[in-house]
Amino acid sequence: MVDKGKLSTRFLRIKDMRIIRKDDTDYPSAIAKLNRRAEASIGVRDVVAGVIADIRARGDESLLELTARYDGVQLAAGEIKVTPEECAAAGASISAELTAALEASHRNIVAFAKRSLRQNWSFHNEQGAEVGEVFYPFDRVGCYVPGGTAPLVSTALMTVSLAAAAGVPEIVVCTPCGREGRVNAGLLAALKLAGATEIYKVGGSQAIAAMAFGTETIKPVVKIFGPGNAYVVEAKRQTFGAVSIDLLPGPSEVLILSDRSGDPRCIAADILAQAEHGKDSQAGFITDDETLLETVKEEVERQVQALSRQSHLAPVLEKDCFLILAASLEEGVDLVNAYAPEHLVLIVENEAEILPRIRTAGAVFLGNDSPVAVGDFLAGPSHTLPTGGAGKSFPGLTVDMFQRRTSIIRLSKDACAQSLPYVRAFSEVEGLDAHGASVAARVNN
Repeated sequence: MVDKGKLSTRFLRIKDMRIIRKDDTDYPSAIAKLNRRAEASIGVRDVVAGVIADIRARGDESLLELTARYDGVQLAAGEIKVTPEECAAAGASISAELTAALEASHRNIVAFAKRSLRQNWSFHNEQGAEVGEVFYPFDRVGCYVPGGTAPLVSTALMTVSLAAAAGVPEIVVCTPCGREGRVNAGLLAALKLAGATEIYKVGGSQAIAAMAFGTETIKPVVKIFGPGNAYVVEAKRQTFGAVSIDLLPGPSEVLILSDRSGDPRCIAADILAQAEHGKDSQAGFITDDETLLETVKEEVERQVQALSRQSHLAPVLEKDCFLILAASLEEGVDLVNAYAPEHLVLIVENEAEILPRIRTAGAVFLGNDSPVAVGDFLAGPSHTLPTGGAGKSFPGLTVDMFQRRTSIIRLSKDACAQSLPYVRAFSEVEGLDAHGASVAARVNN
């Protein structure tokens, strides 16, 4: 437990959390800002464009220089790739408790993923043609696992496990290492359990560029997955087309919508769990009950005293946390859909009525007893979810994103004959007579 006497005065001023009330004169403009679109600043775009161009031009040389500049670690070209010996040592060094947790999470993730795999199918259309779809795993994918302020062991499981469940044969992982040149042992153990086939000690936008375009050490992939900071997300945007991407998952966020049935202890705990991710994370709470809002604020002030990540919690609570007293629960639903949260905690008495109206959340946690942390670590659905408003356009990560779809079409002579009048009509209106002739050739021979 943290010594309260050592807490900073700045941190204790939790009253600085932003509270937006329905009666405030600036209430309309304040809530209008919640309607977000996922986009990067011009500065971020320019930096990332420079990184990508340099990686494409100089390969490993650029990758090593950028790793030294941004991550503070000096690596030689031969040290970029994690060795089998490093992985074996990591697996042997972690605790039995962590091993059990990794294995339990992995079992749930794989079980959920297996149920989500797309299956081949076919049927005959009106003209008798056999049409359908077949699904193959991608040959080579890249998964990015952030390092930053904490080794995201759970993210390793919730990306790589899906690739393995889909049958991807080559699963490349990039993750930043520490200044001593090593990847966290728990993270390495998770990556091997999940099925990573190659692991590289590089992070940031330079890692995305390396996976997209290749270097002397890292062969290019065909699709890139995983969350990251603003630079990583922007790199995924800028490499799209050269490779496919999954979605745009950036700094983590939670939004909680509750009526009077919400337990303030649980709501405050979820706010703090999100805030401890640190820089650029966001935590919001919306309610139509003023008593609950005040009690949640008090609970945040009380619970925060016992937490350890003070330097990460304080800036988020003061800058990126907001509590909203809405005019009604219905307005709260509208605000949720405008904000498009990564994680939504929904605590309402009329859940059956409210839940179908939620259109943009990455994942929804229902009721007082559904903490986001269980979804982060254990439940089964991937915690790699759209952030920053990207939920308006993107879903969360699913196993079928690791599958490539191909349509299949087979016609008999009779099916060609039944199709010919319709094809001729299209050919005439579009001025493409060879199209019609190509079908007639089958019918008239």
